[in-house]
Amino acid sequence: MKTPRRFLPSLSLLQAFETAARTQSITAAAAELSLTQSAVSRQIRALEAQLGTELFHRERQTIRLTQGGAAYARDIRAALQKISTASLTLRANPGGGTLTLAILPTFGTRWLAPRLPDFLAAHPGITLNLVTRLTQFDFATEAVDAAIHFGVPDWPGAECTWLRGEHVVPACSPDLAARHGFATLQELRAAPLLHLTSRPDAWEKFFDRAGMAPQQLHGMLFDQFATVAQAAMVGLGVALLPEFLIEDEIASGRLVVPLAARMRSDEAYYLCAPRGGAASAAGGVPRLAVRRRAGGRDGRSRPARGLKDIFTQRLLVLCPGPCFQIGRCPSSASPPCPSCASTSVTSPFLRSCC
Repeated sequence: MKTPRRFLPSLSLLQAFETAARTQSITAAAAELSLTQSAVSRQIRALEAQLGTELFHRERQTIRLTQGGAAYARDIRAALQKISTASLTLRANPGGGTLTLAILPTFGTRWLAPRLPDFLAAHPGITLNLVTRLTQFDFATEAVDAAIHFGVPDWPGAECTWLRGEHVVPACSPDLAARHGFATLQELRAAPLLHLTSRPDAWEKFFDRAGMAPQQLHGMLFDQFATVAQAAMVGLGVALLPEFLIEDEIASGRLVVPLAARMRSDEAYYLCAPRGGAASAAGGVPRLAVRRRAGGRDGRSRPARGLKDIFTQRLLVLCPGPCFQIGRCPSSASPPCPSCASTSVTSPFLRSCC
């Protein structure tokens, strides 16, 4: 059904209103928009007349949003942002075929970025945009096609495809390791421990799975892997970090793993996309979860090298050992987890699960 024009104010009126609402000043809005104060005031009055309601309380030389005006401002701000993003996307790739992927910062730079050249080479008509998101969001209100998520596959309204699991290890600077010695887990627990806000109970789980009595743990708190890893490298404490994300630091000697203790995280990394979503609005770009495409030389359907496949570059396998983990063997093409069958499942530090 066609929307009546009275409910579709012009962009100039909406932009004047949004700017005034954000700055809470006609003068500031006029300066930002390179207009006169009277022009901004007229545009806001025209918008109020079109909507049939006041958006601001006017008190002497000041303005203050009404309750309805505040809610309208939030919606209009989001709508203008979507229009701006769509325009930038079209300008960056006029031929269409744009995918916007929300990533976790460290995972994106360390694990994802090295795999992107293969994906872009396989899909030369696609422009891939990366944005940072640390928490779940609503795909319906964000201009994002898919997201990398760490946790459990519980994203509301999204299809979650398993990418990989992780093992975490205690890591610190060589100087800190030499100073403390770290012959036992008890000595490790007595050292300064660094914590992540996204994994507040990681150290408790680590020591609990080692069979150690519960104990309240203290230490510095960080909100991102990059900062906690840097803190560990300069000797501020011991951080519990995903092994695959600090391979370069371990190889260079900037970080050491003082004890041969590792824990498999309960959570994993997933590629999440809206469930049942249509092809990208950019025109004919396949959804990230699509696994097949037509167009082989013989006209038959071929397995697609989709984003998920390019990221993993391995086939799904089922671990024959006691972990029964569906995953990708990181070591070889032979059956995964060859040591699971001979290793006690009560020792999380010795299990060799995919």
